[in-house]
Amino acid sequence: MSLLALGINHKTAPVKIREQLSFAPDSIPDALKDLTSQDAVNEAVILSTCNRTELYCQLNCDDTNSQEATDALIHWLKVHHDLLDTDITDYLYLHPDRDAVKHMLRVASGLDSLVLGEPQILGQLKSAFSVARENDAIGQFLHKLFQHTFSCAKQVRTDTAIGASPVSVAFASVSLAKQIFSDFQHHT
Repeated sequence: MSLLALGINHKTAPVKIREQLSFAPDSIPDALKDLTSQDAVNEAVILSTCNRTELYCQLNCDDTNSQEATDALIHWLKVHHDLLDTDITDYLYLHPDRDAVKHMLRVASGLDSLVLGEPQILGQLKSAFSVARENDAIGQFLHKLFQHTFSCAKQVRTDTAIGASPVSVAFASVSLAKQIFSDFQHHT
């Protein structure tokens, strides 16, 4: 295994756990430095939003010690968030190699979002990539992978109807409220 996407999201973890594992934007540069100083990690990007926290890592391992590298990443995440006494494994997902690429493409395209097709995640992923690049946390491997991911996400939005109408949690909430309370404005 060379690539690993490890994380939690709105499907796998309650808000309390997502909050405990989130990274404040100003803490990410130091977190990246610490993460890439780990023996198991060559390159890394940290994506942290209100609905997900994900580590995209190019690992320094082969198939014989990939479980060791994965365990080291989980341990790092727990130590970083002072959660050594908390079992977070039930909330985590792990996507190695090709599955990690598929996951990245789904995330970037808005297919793995709380509201299907929401476009904000692509900007958040680009921002996470930029922070990692500015802090020398990525090399050629993740750079090429993220550039390919951005290109594919753009093509998905251009070639499908997924981006045809405005979508967000707020937009969906207002639309649903209008459907439920369509006659509401006529009542006092």
